[in-house]
Parts: sequence; C-alpha cells; structure tokens
Amino acid sequence: MKYALITGASTGLGKDFAHSLAKLGYTPILVARNADRLKSLAAEIKQKYGLDGIVIAEDLSVPNAAEKIYKSVKKLKVQVSCLVNNAGYGLNGEFHKNSFSEESKMIQLNVTTLAELCHLFLQDMVTNKEGYILNVASTAAFQPGPLMTNYYATKAYVLSLSEGLAEEVREYGVTVSCLCPGPTKTEFFERAKMSDSKLVKSSILAMNSQDVVDIGLKALFGKKVVKIPGFLNFVLAESIRVTPRAMIRKIAKYLNKVG
Repeated sequence: MKYALITGASTGLGKDFAHSLAKLGYTPILVARNADRLKSLAAEIKQKYGLDGIVIAEDLSVPNAAEKIYKSVKKLKVQVSCLVNNAGYGLNGEFHKNSFSEESKMIQLNVTTLAELCHLFLQDMVTNKEGYILNVASTAAFQPGPLMTNYYATKAYVLSLSEGLAEEVREYGVTVSCLCPGPTKTEFFERAKMSDSKLVKSSILAMNSQDVVDIGLKALFGKKVVKIPGFLNFVLAESIRVTPRAMIRKIAKYLNKVG
C-alpha cells in the first residue's frame, strides 16, 4: 500500500491534493491543526475511494512539530512514499509593525518545519531508493515583496532548498519538485488579511485550486524540478530575470498594498 503525507490538508490546495492522491491510489496521511476538518476529509476519502485516511492533528507552526509527525508515522509502521509540503501562510503589512511572534511562526511553518520534514522523510526514501517530495512555494519565490517581505523570503528559501535537494537525491531514485503557483482561489488571502489588496482585486491570474494541484502532481510524477502553473504566471516570473530590481520592488509593493 502506498502512503502520501499532505500538510495543510484541511483546506484549499491541501484538501485537493489529498483527493487527487487518493484517486491515484495513495492512502493519505492528513496533517493540519483542525482535527475535525481532517476527520471530515478522511470520511469523504473513505466514501469516495475506499481508503482509510490517517489523521494527524498538529500545529506545524511550533517547534518540533515535524519530529512529532514523523514519530507518529513510524508508530503506525507505514512508509511515506510521497510527501507534499503544502502548509504555509502569509502575513501582510510592514515588517517592523507586524507582531514578530507571528512573523516567527510563519518562518517556523513555511521554512523550518518544511525543511525538517524533508530531512526526516528523505532518509527513509533514500534508503528505499524511491519516493517523491513536492514542496509548495509560490511565484513570490522569484522576487522581493514589500508589505509581505518575510513571506516572499520564506518562499525563496523553499524554492532554493527544493532545487538543491532535487540534485542531491536524484541518484538515489528520489524526486523533489517545487510547485510555484501564482494567486490561487483558496483561503490564503483572507488569512493574510489582504482580500482588499490590489493583487487580489485586480488579478486576472487567479487559478482554481484543483487545476494547480493537477499541474503540480503531473510535474512531480514527471520528475520536473520547478513548475509554475499558468502561462501568464510563468511569463511574469521569468520576466523578473530581465526587469530592474528597483522596478520589481515598487510593483510588488503596489500590488500588496491593502485598501
């Protein structure tokens, strides 16, 4: 039996990843804070695909969460052959005015927990000489982002880590991919308190969550290292290479401004 562990599985992309991987025959290990939502999702998957999803309720924004998750999986005596590091959130506002406690939690979730989960599960995958890891970053990974400065920085880390790991473990039969979506129709912007930002209000780039998931999984199982869903998102991300950095910063600040 194949198992796929999905973080941030209770809503949005994570929920769609769980359904899509179950459809492909992977028994999902569902990880997020909200146990009730996870149990409801597990029931949906059981009814639709006949698979007994596993629920692990953990807050990934606190230290040692990754180790707790790994130990929980080990106690179940199952092997994770696909890891989707989807959990993450953004925080809008000027860095010096935001609560550093919240900024720190974001680093813990978007960076530290993700990296530790990669580190722990890669050891098993390398030993077994097979496995897939999909790290969800963002088109934000390709540029600085005033008014979401720390979030953009965390996603740059995810992209760089993923590309490096992809080369390290390729020879062991393990695939690491990084999915870099642009604006996506999920709860992300509401949680980041930027529903009224120009990026959200004026965006013609927003994609459906399921479409992003389908593209991401196709890239992962096709062993593509970096995938940017959507032609316009790809063009904009790649154009950053030739656009003056000062202009990029000003545009990002304009789009991230709320009100």
